[in-house]
Amino acid sequence: QVQLIESGGGLVQAGGSLRLSCAASGRALSSYAMGWFRQAPGKEREFVAAILWSGGKTWYADPVKGRFSISRDNAENTVYLQMNSLKPEDTAVYYCAAQPLGSGRYDSWGQGTQVTVSS
Repeated sequence: QVQLIESGGGLVQAGGSLRLSCAASGRALSSYAMGWFRQAPGKEREFVAAILWSGGKTWYADPVKGRFSISRDNAENTVYLQMNSLKPEDTAVYYCAAQPLGSGRYDSWGQGTQVTVSS
C-alpha cells in the first residue's frame, strides 16, 4: 500500500481558493492512479477528481469541472487539488486515495482534511 498525508484544508469565503496537497510514499507510484474524494456531513463519500501518476491523464466530477484542478509533482511525490471559485456546497472532509492500476479500487487512504466554505 501507499502512505498518504493530506494538508491544506481550512476556512475560506465563498468565491475563494484553496490548494490541497497529498504527500505519497511507499510503493512504485507510477503504477497508481491518485484520487481526491470528499464527504460532507450526513452524505456519502463522493469522487472529486483523479490523475494518473504516469502520463497525467485526469478526470473530474461534474460539480467541480472548470473550478478544480488536479495535478502531480513526480519529484515531490505529491498530488495537488487546486480549488477555485469555492461554494458552500464544497464544504466537506477531503480525502486523498491511491488505486493500483487495473485493480478497480482505491486501497490506500489519507486521514482527510477539512474544507469549510462560508457564504
